[in-house]
Amino acid sequence: MKTRNPWAWVPSLYFAEGVPYVAVMTISLIMYKRLGLSNTDITLYTSWLYLPWVIKPIWSPFVDMLRTKRWWILAMQLLIAASLGGVAFTIPGQWWLQGSLFFFWIMAFCSATHDIAADGFYMLGLDQHQQAFFVGIRSTFYRIATIFSSGLLVGLAGVLQVWTRSIAYSWSLVFYFMAALFIALWLYHSWALPKPSEDGDQERKTLAQIGHEFAETVMTFFQKPQVWAGLCFMLFYRMPEGLLVKVSSLFLIDSVGKGGLGLADGEYALVQGTVGVIGLTLGGILGGIAASRDGLKRWLWPMVMAITLPDIVYVVLSWWQPSSLLPVNISVFLEQFGYGFGFSAYMLYLIYYSQGEHKTSHYALCTALMALSMMIPGLFAGALQEAVGYRMFFIIVMCSCALTYIVSAFLKIDPEFGKKTDK
Repeated sequence: MKTRNPWAWVPSLYFAEGVPYVAVMTISLIMYKRLGLSNTDITLYTSWLYLPWVIKPIWSPFVDMLRTKRWWILAMQLLIAASLGGVAFTIPGQWWLQGSLFFFWIMAFCSATHDIAADGFYMLGLDQHQQAFFVGIRSTFYRIATIFSSGLLVGLAGVLQVWTRSIAYSWSLVFYFMAALFIALWLYHSWALPKPSEDGDQERKTLAQIGHEFAETVMTFFQKPQVWAGLCFMLFYRMPEGLLVKVSSLFLIDSVGKGGLGLADGEYALVQGTVGVIGLTLGGILGGIAASRDGLKRWLWPMVMAITLPDIVYVVLSWWQPSSLLPVNISVFLEQFGYGFGFSAYMLYLIYYSQGEHKTSHYALCTALMALSMMIPGLFAGALQEAVGYRMFFIIVMCSCALTYIVSAFLKIDPEFGKKTDK
């Protein structure tokens, strides 16, 4: 094994994992809104970009079968750089929508594939002690990538718009910058990533074997106790957030005359891209600490309330439409902190449901359902908002919170699950 200090590659690898995901899921929203696309079209088109993460369990065996995980990481980083450059190139052109969506699709698929390879490489490149030590480091740098992308880069687009006097060229320059960044990351990781002897030594499987194992995984997944309660929980626990996540960003930047708050790109970068991410991170940390101390069952209902009740801040903001950033920052922080805390219950339940035989494959199927739970409501969220307006839309979001309570009520969870043990 060609060794390398993990500090030389783990932080940068998970920074590289975070940037394209945020570009696809968040930056695309702001860019399309600034370019004049309707909320209906924005949420419809960008929600389909969840699809590569939905089909990850189908695609992941081929990542193991075809090449080494190191090769996949480097190949995907190069393709992500190319797709970022493609978005940049097409934005100022006549076919900016079709062209940019095409390259966002490539980026989304490459990003999902990069996730598969990076997470597998993490386990091959580090021993168990190092894996435990760096799990917090990798999460931290993923969050740094989120702040960098949805905060600094969106703010940069606003500054460039003042200089260039062109929305299209300002966003084009931002994506060219991101493409250059990924070329640099590709060059750096070509040197920095170790070459574990186990990478590529795994047993190669035929397509028939992969198909048989996948069919067995799916069959046993649906034979678990409480399968219907579990499926409903995975699909509907985050229904309010699935409706809210894209429209809330559009609400922040939409004009006051249309019911929004009229934030500039730099203001959005501060509110959602920085303050919101910090709130989300702190909520997630606190949720993990609480569940590890008392178990998931003890904290399930406080987490259900945390992920639903703070959504009311958008009802308040839509009626108030404050001109000051202070109440907006406080509101977004509270909503994101509650979401981070409440999301801990969701992630822990995925682990709980996946226990037993085929737990790795079952967890992959759970994460596919997790992506699907955000994709489906996002497809029609924009159309619903434009039909009823922001004020009524956020009231509908609050009403949809009833689904979160209903699906949570049917769960049966071992009281000891999640608690820290002496083992």
